[in-house]
Amino acid sequence: MRIERQANDDLDRLAGLIEGIKVGMLTTIGADGSMRSRPLQTLLMDAQARLWFFVEAESPKTEEMEAHDHQVCLSYADPGKMSYVSVSGTGRLVRDRERMQELWTPLAKAWFPRGVDDPSLALLEVRLDKAELWDAPGSATMRMTGLVKALATGERSGLGDNVKTSGPRTET
Repeated sequence: MRIERQANDDLDRLAGLIEGIKVGMLTTIGADGSMRSRPLQTLLMDAQARLWFFVEAESPKTEEMEAHDHQVCLSYADPGKMSYVSVSGTGRLVRDRERMQELWTPLAKAWFPRGVDDPSLALLEVRLDKAELWDAPGSATMRMTGLVKALATGERSGLGDNVKTSGPRTET
């Protein structure tokens, strides 16, 4: 997975957490209104705060995305580090073979054995609209110390940070 420099420190921090977790759960809304989540390997978070994934172009997730104004949610979790990310965004399918070649990994061959020439292969680009992260202090000892302090005193500042951010603004 690649991460490009982001527009601000909050987005850089968000990108760093996503880079460490790698696999996000993509949530879409089904025809009956129920939500479904599926794991996707994150390939890139580019400098415009867009997340990129390989997907099968004709699939329930892409149909559901298109049926609901392209709105999706991605969630990332690393319970061991107490790091969590939620991204609300707008998805679109991209069939750019040059970009696919650039982002191709050997792991992708398991799902797309014909490589970038596979006619069912597409890229899913998710433009970050809003995101939220939760991140606890560095080491397990620091996290445990914060938890014990919160239990003993009610002071929650040692439990970690909660940050809300938006994608970069684009000029129209």
